[in-house]
Amino acid sequence: MYEFISGEVADRTGTAVILDVGGVGYELIAPLGAAFPAKGSRAKVFTHFSVREDHQTLYGFPRREDRDLFRILLRVRGVGPSMALGILSGLSADDLTRAVVQEDLKALTRIKGVGKKTGEQILLDLRDKTALLAAVSGDMATVVTTTPDAPTTSSNVADAVTALISIGYSEKEAAKSVEKAAKDVGEEDLEALVRAAMRA
Repeated sequence: MYEFISGEVADRTGTAVILDVGGVGYELIAPLGAAFPAKGSRAKVFTHFSVREDHQTLYGFPRREDRDLFRILLRVRGVGPSMALGILSGLSADDLTRAVVQEDLKALTRIKGVGKKTGEQILLDLRDKTALLAAVSGDMATVVTTTPDAPTTSSNVADAVTALISIGYSEKEAAKSVEKAAKDVGEEDLEALVRAAMRA
């Protein structure tokens, strides 16, 4: 229904971005640490619209490729939107493709909420879609507007901690995981920092 939504970033949280489009605020649920522009900047967000009996939800992604991977994951038996977001929060597109090609179950089960049974189902259902996964992850061109107002290193650490707390980590666990991840991957890339923290 909606391919993308363009507007000004009114707010960002660990699990969502709020876009102001002509005075209307759209909440788009997103992977943890997704690389959206800073508050006050313009962004083009690719969307997936989900309709269920009790609610309607817009999911947002900074790149078309991320959105397409999300949709591929939704085809897996037993994987819903929340788990698909969790997988994309914990693994980059290349890492997900590599895990499927190499049948790396451990890479999947390291993600919070993905058990052995679900991990095996993901490998089984996506085994014949490796070419599609590779095609989708092959060109991760940035499609969001970059500005001089990019988040600072210290704000990335705070955002990463907030993101982990929003999915159930205690404040102490989140801070400890982010601290360890920052030593491994640095603090400049929020997405990489969150992914590393989830594996810490």
